[in-house]
Amino acid sequence: MHSVSHHGRRTAYRTSDRGGRGHTVLAVHGSGGSHRVWTPQSRVATDHPLVAVDLSGHGESDDISAQPGYETLSAYVDDVVAVAEAVDADVFLGNSLGAAVVLTGIVERDLDVSGAVLAGAGRRLPVLEDLLEWASTDFPRAVEFFHAPGHLFHDADDETLDVSRAALRETGSAVLDRDLRTAHAVDFRGQLSGVDAPTLAIVGEHDRFTPPYFHEDLCEELPDCEVAVIDDAAHLTMLEAPVAFNDELSAFLSAT
Repeated sequence: MHSVSHHGRRTAYRTSDRGGRGHTVLAVHGSGGSHRVWTPQSRVATDHPLVAVDLSGHGESDDISAQPGYETLSAYVDDVVAVAEAVDADVFLGNSLGAAVVLTGIVERDLDVSGAVLAGAGRRLPVLEDLLEWASTDFPRAVEFFHAPGHLFHDADDETLDVSRAALRETGSAVLDRDLRTAHAVDFRGQLSGVDAPTLAIVGEHDRFTPPYFHEDLCEELPDCEVAVIDDAAHLTMLEAPVAFNDELSAFLSAT
């Protein structure tokens, strides 16, 4: 793991580089995640170096003291900007809350991007009220809710589910609660018409958190955007259907 220091904290990231001379891709995980969710995407590093960040309070990065909502979102954008500058990233890949972090960086920080890939995304990221409550008051129930069919995964094997549960438990209740409340406050409606970077919106056909129509609505507002629907997958398409996801990602990178 590498790290960069900024705003009085250390943000960790992992680089996969197999000598590719294409775009440098910076990948941003979603609520309760870490750089590990992008492990299957290391295969694209043959052509395009891939850098996966741990947002503050996740994985190996230092935590922050921030209120859920815009304060947390802005701090996460700071993490991404710092790593992007350190590795000279020009394509940004985000899942769920990570996609919101990417969009915020493009809209508010004027990031110099060649392209963006947004998975499990939307102009808004509403969270079920019960889940918002469980994250802080009944964490085991929240973990199990995430792993019901059609939520994080459509039909993952037991090993994948166990690894995912363990990762959420490692992140913990406080950070997950902050992430979910931050996601719930996201609203990009009416703010995306000025984004001129080519964008690919990837969604699992069975995603109940951010269903395909979320991505269609997102692309209607983005000037240069296409939707790719991944069969037999839900919210974490990059983990559940890595071959199909990587094919879409690679094709986008080659065309951008």
